[in-house]
Amino acid sequence: MEGALIARDRVGVQDFVLLDSHTSEAAFLNNLRKRYQENLIYTYIGTLLVSVNPYKELDIYTVTQMQLYRGVNFFELPPHLYAIADNAYRVMCSEYNNHFILISGESGAGKTEASKKILQYYAVTCPTTEQLQVVRDRLLLSNPVLEAFGNAKTLRNDNSSRFGKYMDIQFDFKGAPVGGHILSYLIEKSRVVHQNHGERNFHIFYQLLEGGEKDLLCWLGLERNPQKYAYLIQGRCAKVFSINDKNDWKIVRKAFSIIDFTEKDLEVWKSKVHPVDGNLLLPILRAVFVSLQLLGVHLSILQEALTHRKIEARSEEVLSPLNVDLAFYARDAVAKAIYGRTFTWLVNKINGSLANKDSTRKTVIGLLDIYGFEVLDTNSFEQFCINYCNEKLQQLLIEMTLKAEQEEYEMEGIEWEPIPYFNNKIICDLVEQKHKGIISILDEECLRPGEATDLSFLEKLEEKVGDHAHFVTRKLADQKTRKSIDWVDFRLLHYAGEVTYCAVGFLEKNNDLLYRNLKEVLCNSKNGIIRDCFLLSELDSRRRPETVATQFKNSLMSLIEILMSKEPSYIRCIKPNENKEPGMFDDCLIRHQVKYLGLMEHLRVRRAGFAYRRKYEHFLQRYKSLCPATWPHWHGPAAEGVERLIKHIGYKPEEYKLGRTKIFIRFPKTLFATEDAFEIRKHMLGMVPLEACWRGVLARKEAKKRTWAVEIIRKFIKGFINRKKPLCPENIEFVRLVQYKYLMKLRDHIPRNVLDKSWLQPPSILEEISEMLQKMCTRNLVRKYCRGLTPERKVQLQQKAVTSAIFRGKKEGYQQSINLPFADTRLSEYMSPYSQYATPVVKYDRNGFKARERLLVLTQSSAYVVEMAKIKQKIDYATLKGNSANPSGAASVAWSVQGGDVILQCEHIFETVTKLCMLANKQNLVKVVKGR
Repeated sequence: MEGALIARDRVGVQDFVLLDSHTSEAAFLNNLRKRYQENLIYTYIGTLLVSVNPYKELDIYTVTQMQLYRGVNFFELPPHLYAIADNAYRVMCSEYNNHFILISGESGAGKTEASKKILQYYAVTCPTTEQLQVVRDRLLLSNPVLEAFGNAKTLRNDNSSRFGKYMDIQFDFKGAPVGGHILSYLIEKSRVVHQNHGERNFHIFYQLLEGGEKDLLCWLGLERNPQKYAYLIQGRCAKVFSINDKNDWKIVRKAFSIIDFTEKDLEVWKSKVHPVDGNLLLPILRAVFVSLQLLGVHLSILQEALTHRKIEARSEEVLSPLNVDLAFYARDAVAKAIYGRTFTWLVNKINGSLANKDSTRKTVIGLLDIYGFEVLDTNSFEQFCINYCNEKLQQLLIEMTLKAEQEEYEMEGIEWEPIPYFNNKIICDLVEQKHKGIISILDEECLRPGEATDLSFLEKLEEKVGDHAHFVTRKLADQKTRKSIDWVDFRLLHYAGEVTYCAVGFLEKNNDLLYRNLKEVLCNSKNGIIRDCFLLSELDSRRRPETVATQFKNSLMSLIEILMSKEPSYIRCIKPNENKEPGMFDDCLIRHQVKYLGLMEHLRVRRAGFAYRRKYEHFLQRYKSLCPATWPHWHGPAAEGVERLIKHIGYKPEEYKLGRTKIFIRFPKTLFATEDAFEIRKHMLGMVPLEACWRGVLARKEAKKRTWAVEIIRKFIKGFINRKKPLCPENIEFVRLVQYKYLMKLRDHIPRNVLDKSWLQPPSILEEISEMLQKMCTRNLVRKYCRGLTPERKVQLQQKAVTSAIFRGKKEGYQQSINLPFADTRLSEYMSPYSQYATPVVKYDRNGFKARERLLVLTQSSAYVVEMAKIKQKIDYATLKGNSANPSGAASVAWSVQGGDVILQCEHIFETVTKLCMLANKQNLVKVVKGR
């Protein structure tokens, strides 16, 4: 950062803290302008990043840039979004604590893009696995889904977020992203039923009509032309040339599949809405809820609801037929209620896909993309909530900045000097204080019996908070101020300036309640998603639901608690002009944003102490050439070296403080003078000799490396020449290398089973070792194979081995019999404790060779030829002299016994002969002979 100070007159300073006139708004804007004109869109205020939207593509978001900022000290490189993201990630991993990055600014300033860039940075630079890649894809693709349902074209921005979003990215102990969680705040439901001129409804409606398949639109009962639907054309800009709705629809459809939405979730229920002649309501509602239909929501629910005989509104009964105003109110209330609750359902569904089921502790980095301070021509309930949110966040920012400053002072042993600043707690209390604040008064008006109006609400405000210094109405204002406030307006003096709010619509938007019979229809819907959004328990509950303002206040309090438990980083986004034109710097518009973002206040707090602080080691390393005692090398503690250095330069006591690990410089001019002296010193030393010395250092390093390489090559050549000799100093390194490479290669080519006889060919010097390793490997495989044999398998193999010894290469059919297992017996009914095997045979008489069907039963000592349980012949194994078989495929066998031969024909000859030989223990007597 210090090196960039030389060009400060042309490109400004990288950190506003280094401005001489830090209290001057003109100096602030001038520095911002200089940097913007040089395409330097990022500037620091301490650790806060100010970002100006360039409205053009800059080559500063490449993977190379990401790697450049990865793991680098925060101030070593120019200001960048990646520096903020990397600093939060590194501190989270090293200290194992949680962080959040707060991104704020008005619509069109680039908040959404900034959060996308941070997510992309973590996706590229964090550790990854195939499973974690799925999590990353879901984190990245949750954005287009939420943008489709929560963003819209406004006068200021073609992709304006109409809700606040806080996303927690969860990391495991290795620093890899493993999950996430999203919280949404204050979706602008009123946009569903009303848009100002030049604005559109939520993107999803136009995306579906433009890009949806013809069959899908047909089932939904929709036409592709948005002009058919009044809810989509109130702003008179359904088609926008800068927005490609058709392509965006494809991205949304893809995102739904990636983030784990099931086909059931995406199924469109195939049911028709009954048309009502002459009634535009149902076609309009079909368009309004087209996004819900994609999720399985159907719209016919209102037809029944609006024809009920009795509707309850504010505890009063209105009998049908409904008048026009009530019908319109009911239509809009249902549209807003279904859209708002379904958006919440959608966020919860995305959270389910991002959830990490692992119970181990995780650290998180939160991204808060929140609407900035809004001041429009007409400010309503939405602007009141948004500005209240910014008031709370400004309070948090100042408190946490002061806390961080104080902690750093205490850690460095420097006395803390109280910093005067505007504490906006008084404004927060005016809005949120229980029973006395504006929200409590608004709720009281919504809930009280009798007729309550926006004017009665305004009167109640004048009565209860009229004496507050930051509140004024036309009735309470002085003569000069009264002219700028209407009778239905009230004005709040926020930290960022005055904002006038129109009270019209406050009660309706805050109440946001459905008639009971409408809610009953929604609760009993046949559609599962609507039933999830509108629970039957709501009908049974007698407790009145919380108002919109109270819900927002409670969710904001929860958000503040979440943020207070984390370490903060801040990004403030600025829109340079209203025309989205690159290079155009609108001073008036930017001054307005600088004020509303509280940047001058933050700078004043940051500069109240010291403008510059740096660790002793870094300061000494840069400026040591300014003092003879520290140049070229300082041998000793860095703190003592810095002390010697600044005394030689001539720092005055009021210009600096020395902490335990850092030097603190109070005034930027002191640092500028030091940097200028350093530049002069560089020229005095002479850049050419310095460059020559540096080239000499590099050349000596290269020469040393080449000498080392020559020695290694010579040594290995000598080793190759003497490789066949016994181990000696000349060949030992070469032999060891050959052994290592052969063994590493052999590791990947070891046989996997006993039948695999392949083996890697060894070098000549390793043939003996290779042979020994092959034997060991074979023994190991055989041992492993044998240990895996069951007793039954072992018996089979023993029998097959005997069969092989007798018949292999001698008798036809042997090869086909190898894969056929031997049976224990072929006649189980003849098995007894004495019999070992039984099979049917055909016996041929000695005289005439007459065939007779018999059974052959083998016992432990004898063989029996049996007919109908009658023993016809007994052959003792001791009398068996020979066993002959034909080499052809004939299944006959001849036994030579005392008294003559026994000729048998057997279907399972290999099995029978093997069993007989094993029982008789006379394998050598079997002969395979030619002839009959």
